[in-house]
Amino acid sequence: MRCAVLGDPIAHSLSPVLHRAGYAAVGLDWTYDAVRVASGGLGDLLATTDGTWRGLSLTMPLKREAMPLADEVSARAALVGAANTLLLVDGQVRADNTDLPGAAAAVRERYDGPVRSASILGAGATAASTGLALCDLGATTVTLLARAPERARETVDAIARHPSAPTVHVGSLDDVPTGDVLVSTVPAAAQTDALVARCAEVPVVFEVLYDPWPTPLAASVHADGRVLVGGLDLLVHQAAVQFEIFTGLAAPLAVMRAAGEAVLAERRPA
Repeated sequence: MRCAVLGDPIAHSLSPVLHRAGYAAVGLDWTYDAVRVASGGLGDLLATTDGTWRGLSLTMPLKREAMPLADEVSARAALVGAANTLLLVDGQVRADNTDLPGAAAAVRERYDGPVRSASILGAGATAASTGLALCDLGATTVTLLARAPERARETVDAIARHPSAPTVHVGSLDDVPTGDVLVSTVPAAAQTDALVARCAEVPVVFEVLYDPWPTPLAASVHADGRVLVGGLDLLVHQAAVQFEIFTGLAAPLAVMRAAGEAVLAERRPA
């Protein structure tokens, strides 16, 4: 069977490393590749798949584009308004979102304290899924700090759909983050010294990036001794849920994590 991760850019993706390691560990002779698909190209790609294809992982900019292309949409994908997982079965496309459970599991792996309020840097599809995950963990107030606050409406609406009916605020990246947890979904290049300094009072920081690593924000959290949830944590946990959706087998989480850690170590400058 064939699987792949789609997006643009995609060459940096660790997903092939994680999934291939998982397949080898459980004895599956499956393939998993990285395929560059630009915005607007997902429909054409899906039209080329046949019965040898089983699953697709989606990253930027395809997560929201996938929704109207699916024959079935899971409850959590509908809640987020975006899909990062497409299961291909009997000519049908089933959309799901494993970022949501993956984010919750990543936070709980590193931090077992209360999550009452949170701030998120950014307002895209990943901000929506991580915001909803924090609501699952107890957050009743979520503040989105966006480069373009006027473009945050889709993410605000997604988080507000959570059954707990959280309060969602929108500000700019110039505002000071508050709360029990801070999530960063912005590029490392946007993490200026001033932005990092404004984040210094939040005790738990969830940096969703894993490459480059550490980002300026992650490095500051490590230096301060605060709790750091990393992008590899998120990637591994969401990939484990994907693995189980694609294969029907329990994911070898430790094997997948070790494979990802090894490749990241090779990529870092000496």
